[in-house]
Amino acid sequence: MKYKLSSDTWDQREREAIERVIVSNQFTMGPEVAEYEKNFSEYNQSKYTVMVSSGSAANLLMVAAMFLIRDSSRQLRRGDEVIVPAVSWSTTYFPLQQYGLKLKFVDIDRETLNIDLNKLKDAISDKTKLIMAVNLLGNPNDFGSIFDLIQNRDITLLEDNCESLGATFQNKKTGTFGLMGSYSSFFSHHIATMEGGCIVTDDEELYHILLSIRAHGWTRDLPEENLICKKSSDPFEESFRFILPGYNVRPLEMSGAIGTEQLKKLPSYIINRRKNAVYFQKLFKQLPFLKIQKEIGKSSWFGFSILVSEGAPFSRTDLVRELNSSQIECRPIVTGNFLKNRQVLEYFDYTISGDLRGAEFIDSNGLFVGNHHDDISSNLDYLIDRVLSLS
Repeated sequence: MKYKLSSDTWDQREREAIERVIVSNQFTMGPEVAEYEKNFSEYNQSKYTVMVSSGSAANLLMVAAMFLIRDSSRQLRRGDEVIVPAVSWSTTYFPLQQYGLKLKFVDIDRETLNIDLNKLKDAISDKTKLIMAVNLLGNPNDFGSIFDLIQNRDITLLEDNCESLGATFQNKKTGTFGLMGSYSSFFSHHIATMEGGCIVTDDEELYHILLSIRAHGWTRDLPEENLICKKSSDPFEESFRFILPGYNVRPLEMSGAIGTEQLKKLPSYIINRRKNAVYFQKLFKQLPFLKIQKEIGKSSWFGFSILVSEGAPFSRTDLVRELNSSQIECRPIVTGNFLKNRQVLEYFDYTISGDLRGAEFIDSNGLFVGNHHDDISSNLDYLIDRVLSLS
């Protein structure tokens, strides 16, 4: 490919971090993961971070923790109503289904690609217990408006921020607006730790729950003074003591070590991604038959979306064919309209609030190309040249 979706962000420092772990002979999570968690919290200005094996695992643990929290006003139960946008990745939705929640799908805004705030207002009911906000392709939601809609209601906000590390809204990092927020550090994301993800929260009880259910539901990783159980001072007794129904989604020590090196570079990566976005916007605003994502707050620009408007001189099919033949890698905008996946939806308890015209439009007319951590202006020049060849 001449223009790929993503590129390698590693150099000798990540390789030295891997070697450091090999020499230590400590491969499962240990001090390197703990150091990364501390640094991740400092970067996001959150109290607590729990690293896990993937962003998908982070979403799973966020949902599981909501069933285990003691506060009955916030605790989720099977059958509770959860509002989700109709466009996101599959593992935004699957943990909610797996825990027996009733999903209410709401349309997205064709300009921001995030949940449509007017339709969200109409969707909120007395049964709504949770909103899963998704910051799509690096773009923050308008959290001021969301909090206006749920104030004085017993509705919890969680964030799937897997595509939006480094984005901000009103000078606050996305992923930190909700009670918990999830992140991914898969290869194609803002930083890469092989596989990996994180959950951040300012809630100490949830932090302790997450520590336990990340590793089997045992007590071993809990501090002696914690908000879940009374621990024995005898480490032998605590070796195999289980208190919560947990998983094993621990990260590798290598991933933690790599993450520490990647976080040092992240500020410069975000600066370069935003510079690339300014150039992309300049090139594509001249084309009235194409629409690009409207930025809310300060996006971290995971990728660049392109929507082929009604009446354009070519179709999305034409555009995809041209990009593929020109060795420009592209993908649908995440899943497009997730509700087209009828076979998996047979397992869901769900409703649809209103129409999904925005999600259906981007499903039929949208795609995205990659953004990288370094200067890709030449790639963007090549992209606009191939697009113009169709018009």
